[in-house]
Formats: sequence, C-alpha cells, structure tokens
Amino acid sequence: MADKANPAALGLVGFGLTTILLSAVNAGLLPAHGEAVVLPLALAFGGTAQVIAGIMEFMTGNTFGTTAFISYGAFWWWFASLVFLGGNKLLDLSGADSAIGFALVLWGVFTLGLWVATFYLTRLLFCIFLTLWIAFFLLGFGAMLGNPMLHQLGGWVGLLCGAMAMYGSFAIVTNVTVGREVVPVGSRK
Repeated sequence: MADKANPAALGLVGFGLTTILLSAVNAGLLPAHGEAVVLPLALAFGGTAQVIAGIMEFMTGNTFGTTAFISYGAFWWWFASLVFLGGNKLLDLSGADSAIGFALVLWGVFTLGLWVATFYLTRLLFCIFLTLWIAFFLLGFGAMLGNPMLHQLGGWVGLLCGAMAMYGSFAIVTNVTVGREVVPVGSRK
C-alpha cells in the first residue's frame, strides 16, 4: 500500500459520475428536466470534490492534476450556477445560447491544450481528454448553431468520457490497494 493517497481517484470519480449524469440528459436518455438533479451533484461532487482533489494534487507537485481538477471543478460550479440562476430568473439567459455555446467551445480549446500533455501520461487519460474536448466542441457548436443533433452526440461522447473517468478512479483505488497495476490504465513506462 502507498504511504500517500492518490487524489486523482477522487477527482476522476467526481468528474466521471457528474459527467455521466449530465451526459445522459444531453444524450436524451433522461428527460431535460433531469438537469435539475445534476445541479446539486455538480456542486457537491463534480465541483467541490474536484477542487479538493486539485488542491491535494498541488501538494504532491502535480501541475497537470492541479490544473485539471481545479479547472473542471470550477466548470461544474459555473454550470450549476448558470442553470440555477437562469432557471430561477436571477440571470436573464434568453438569447444566450450562442454565448453559452461559445463558452463550451472555449472549454473545448482549454481541454484540447490539456489533452496534448496527456501524450506523456497514461493512455486512459489520453482517451478521457480526447473524448472530453470532442464533447465540449459538439455541445458548444450544437448550442451556437441551434443543432440538437450535435448536442445529443455531445451527450453520447460525454457518456463515454465519464465512464472512462470512473474506470480510472476504480483503477487507481484498486491498483493502490493491491500495490501493483492489476486494473490496466495503459501506462507508458
């Protein structure tokens, strides 16, 4: 057993579980009103747990983990705040689809940049970030162009991304507990 916890297990499951729930709504597997169920999870687990994991990654000196987990934790806080404030008419989001879409595209650009760094990390992280930037672009352009098919496709890609993130968390917990890699993540070493 390792003498220090690996915070990536917490960050990945916080990201993955929340991403799967929202992506199920985006893909049309759950009703659009199901988005309200995502909000508390986005704040508590997707947002807060990832920020905690990012701070823990900072303590280990992991720049990639710090940047990724704190950024995507902040993304979930932004998303939940946007939906909550807009849904309760505290923000006027009428006609804001293109701005929201552009924000998602910017998240895609940011994620594309992080994806480049994964060329030197595990193949699993490579695949998670690959599907994440694709999902952001599909959702963003879907909103900007008013194209529900792109939005739904983004949901399906998000489901794959979230599932891989949850698998990654499971792999880290199992591998650290066992003391060797028994659940493969595609190590490049």
